[in-house]
Amino acid sequence: MKINEAMIRLKENKMAAVGGIIVLCLFVAAIFAPLLAPYDPEAINRHSVLAAPCRAHLLGTDDLGRDVLSRMLYGAGISLSVGFVSVGIATLVGIAVGAMAGYYGKAVDTAIMRFVDIMLSIPTFFLILAVIAFLDSSIWNIMAVIGLTSWMGVSRFVRAEFLSLKTREYVLAARASGASDIRIIISHMLPNSLAPVIISAVLGIASAVLVESALSFLGIGVQPPTPSWGNILSSGKDNLEIAWWLSVFPGLAILVTVMGYNLLGEGLRDIFDPRLWDDRS
Repeated sequence: MKINEAMIRLKENKMAAVGGIIVLCLFVAAIFAPLLAPYDPEAINRHSVLAAPCRAHLLGTDDLGRDVLSRMLYGAGISLSVGFVSVGIATLVGIAVGAMAGYYGKAVDTAIMRFVDIMLSIPTFFLILAVIAFLDSSIWNIMAVIGLTSWMGVSRFVRAEFLSLKTREYVLAARASGASDIRIIISHMLPNSLAPVIISAVLGIASAVLVESALSFLGIGVQPPTPSWGNILSSGKDNLEIAWWLSVFPGLAILVTVMGYNLLGEGLRDIFDPRLWDDRS
């Protein structure tokens, strides 16, 4: 697909544009958090415990007097880092597994896909909980566990694309010219199968942000005093009747983030799928 054609499709998809703007704003907040945050996110102020939103603290303070706005800005970086790194791990594993299954087929395909089916039959969130229970609750362990338990969807997409591509003329010509399997997979087949992978990765970031927030809310994710939207929510549940802002604002941040990535992912699906575009023409 030509770039100008993709841009035309993106402009006509208003929801995708809204999702892109939301994602861009999140990036700005995460990158420039040290400049945008009015206070140190870990600074304790015993004179401003559970202060309601006001001019000094726009989103209020928590039970230790820490500024909620500052903690949410720094928490955006934590949540997005977990999302991108874990999805990156899942994408790499999924591409490798799906490429082998789709390219070699037969017994290799059967064995790999049965393993994928077994992984899909296990509830992912409970699997993550079980693994995290035996590991240190560091951010790197969380990234690795989420990534290594979320690659199955990507592998199925890549396998389907490879099954279709391996009978194309340019792949047969490359094989006839003596190109190695690795060269055919990396140079000829993989670049033509990335569209569904990109869409899956964008949608996967939203899921990873949700999982990280849930783990932090349960107390087995990112540990205080490191700010995370999930552990801000966790402190809010203990003071829900007197400090509503501790639940409302991080909850809205998670909602808007997930919505933004889902809108962007759906928009990219419309751009990369010519069948959907032809139906609307």
